Amino acid sequence: MSIRRLSPQLVNQIAAGEIVERPASVLKELLENSLDADATRIAIELEQAGVKRLRVTDDGRGIARDELTLALSRHATSKIGTLDDLNSVASLGFRGEALPSIASVSRLTLTSRTVNDTVAWRIGSRGDDAEAAILPAAHPVGTSVEVLDLFFNVPARRKFLRTECTEFAHADTLLRRIALSRFDVGLELNHNGRGVSRLRAAPDPATR
Repeated sequence: MSIRRLSPQLVNQIAAGEIVERPASVLKELLENSLDADATRIAIELEQAGVKRLRVTDDGRGIARDELTLALSRHATSKIGTLDDLNSVASLGFRGEALPSIASVSRLTLTSRTVNDTVAWRIGSRGDDAEAAILPAAHPVGTSVEVLDLFFNVPARRKFLRTECTEFAHADTLLRRIALSRFDVGLELNHNGRGVSRLRAAPDPATR
């Protein structure tokens, strides 16, 4: 076989193999993005442990309309700008690969509004590298990322997922670990339409 340049979609799917192992992996990346955006409240909604639907909504800084396409592009990030920045990384992630990798193996919708915007803006991806339209939407200041049908276009990856109960346990454990490290952030988890946990923000950990 001759040497060829891989398509952006295939590159993203290869990267997804390093980042997205199961729904809890997706949840981890999205929660870290919310925390890096200085969110104080984060709501998580799961259906079938996140395989069918996973949505994370925060009240962070939001993403400007003209940056939404970049947010779904590889190696695009607001967290570092130069090589020197790597010596003082203070964020939970900085490679700029999480969202495009997740989008390459799911049907992803990103909706966001900054404090300077009068409306929110929405962009969607359906597991391909086609240019997506940016449309106005209703949303408070902050960001929502909805991931539908994880691994719908990579059925071999789906076969490695465990039962719904096991996959949910991974997601719940992840959320508890983050909650224990960030008492200043309120966290809410719903699974299959049922409230599972509601953890209030508490400047003093003893009052949570």
